[in-house]
Amino acid sequence: MISGADSPSRETRHATTVAIDGAGVMLTGPSGSGKSGLALVLMAHGADLVADDRTTIELREGWPWALAPERLAGVIEARGVGLICAPFRPAVPLRLVVDMGETNAARLPDPATEIVLGAVITRIRRLDAPHFPGAILALAKGGFWRDG
Repeated sequence: MISGADSPSRETRHATTVAIDGAGVMLTGPSGSGKSGLALVLMAHGADLVADDRTTIELREGWPWALAPERLAGVIEARGVGLICAPFRPAVPLRLVVDMGETNAARLPDPATEIVLGAVITRIRRLDAPHFPGAILALAKGGFWRDG
């Protein structure tokens, strides 16, 4: 969490968030970990920007929703290019957290979750592979396969 104005029903995180078919995908991790770069790739494949660099999360009807702080709405940083204006969604229900600060080496990793404002959200770690953005798109649209 970042903001001193956080409360049990609202917090701000150092994160970039996109919307994929109405599902909020929050990319977390330290500065320089590739959050904005991955968001730009996902946006090139149809995702909508929600927030870059800072994401405000608030409870709406008992579920965490991601939104951009007002002065950052519709702007994303492309490292080495500059600040870019982009179409954006003002808010989206959070469905997936992608941890860009940790890598994953397992072929079939155990499912992981993260608690966000009391809700259990699916969490995956960064994978340094060309199919990773495609996997995020598919996961946001369809979720994990569950046997039985």
